[in-house]
Amino acid sequence: MEKKVMNRWLVVVGAILIQLALGAIYAWSVFTPKLTAAGGVYQFSAGEAAWIFSAGLFTFALVMVWAGRKLNSIGPQKLAIAGGLILGLGYILAGFFGNTFINQLIFIGIIGGAGIGLAYVVPIAVGVKWFPDKKGMLTGLAVAGFGFGATIWVKWAGSWGGGLLNNMEIAGLDGLRSVYLLYGIIFAVMVVLGSLVMIDPPKGWLPKGYTPPQISSTKATGLVEFDSAEMLRTPQFYMLFTTFVFSALAGLMVISCIQLFGIDVLTFTKLGSLDISNPDFLSTKQWAIGIAGTAMATYAILNGLGRIAWGITSDKIGRKNSIFLMCLIQGIIMLLLYKMGASIWGLYIAAAIIGFNFGGNFALFPAATADFFGNKTVGRNYGLVFFAYGIAGIAGPQIAGFFKDAAAGATTPAAWLTPFIIAGVACLAGAFLIMFTKAPKKA
Repeated sequence: MEKKVMNRWLVVVGAILIQLALGAIYAWSVFTPKLTAAGGVYQFSAGEAAWIFSAGLFTFALVMVWAGRKLNSIGPQKLAIAGGLILGLGYILAGFFGNTFINQLIFIGIIGGAGIGLAYVVPIAVGVKWFPDKKGMLTGLAVAGFGFGATIWVKWAGSWGGGLLNNMEIAGLDGLRSVYLLYGIIFAVMVVLGSLVMIDPPKGWLPKGYTPPQISSTKATGLVEFDSAEMLRTPQFYMLFTTFVFSALAGLMVISCIQLFGIDVLTFTKLGSLDISNPDFLSTKQWAIGIAGTAMATYAILNGLGRIAWGITSDKIGRKNSIFLMCLIQGIIMLLLYKMGASIWGLYIAAAIIGFNFGGNFALFPAATADFFGNKTVGRNYGLVFFAYGIAGIAGPQIAGFFKDAAAGATTPAAWLTPFIIAGVACLAGAFLIMFTKAPKKA
């Protein structure tokens, strides 16, 4: 009697549930106004707030390298559960003890980032094995929750029902730390539930009606397997890695600063100055905060949709062409962002396009890694490729934070122009580089 095989679409459901929780890190912008408010409880600088975000991204990427290498020995289910519990623990500790910059850096940035890194690779590695016929679509769906999750956490904390940040108090904690505590519990539960279906298909299993393509010397098919050492000896790894750094830098920069940038540019457009002595400054700033929050939510929704859309597109026109188009469009919009952000609809449209393209990274680069270096080894190999995201996670937010802090007290938002130009040029360089990247050949 033939052994019953789990419905492979359950893996997609579990992946989305896990990624909804892991997407917490992209909600960081909703917390930055509270953390950086002059005269507020925390009074962090823009750079300090960016460092917590950057530490989370870098730790996420660094731990993911280790998780990818240990995936087979530990097992995907155990690795994902451990990730969910550690992520939840980081936010819970930040709730109880996050009264200083150093504590938040450790609890949210390092511990929370480590939890994300442990769990993130699991749905991708397991999903590619269940969907060898639809790798682009699968990687898009598997990571879509990461973007959609940020929308939920941003809007729930910032505006739904008046916003948890303004209306919640647990165990005598202020609104910010109460939200950290609540979110930590929710994240742990969601990841553990999604982990229950993170199991590999039976050995030799293939989808019904699927015939693997023939191995080609010129086309990347995912059938030629490179171990990590072999991959690191190919120029294609470094070209893919560098393109990922350039492409991700822009999206991560915008995630870290869209709330602050939106507040600055919209307030300036309405009042003609950022002079806090203006009697209309506080009311105008409050108006701008609401619009910037909606722009961030728009970014997050399109981030999730972009993962699916770019994944499906890449199954039709190829991974390389898709990455080229994504980087090209992103570069152009980043160069226009400063001007577009000066109007409400311009900010919304720019946020939507940047989020859509940024989301594409997380469908295209794992699929490209599988194509170039093998479907079966993607769990180990993609961790190394994904370390590019960690580098971009430091570079993007820190470039923006540096220029913003350097212009402290300025009465115009011009400090944002230079970082957006840097990010735009980087994206265009990534588009150029990927066009020269060809399928590797195994000796």
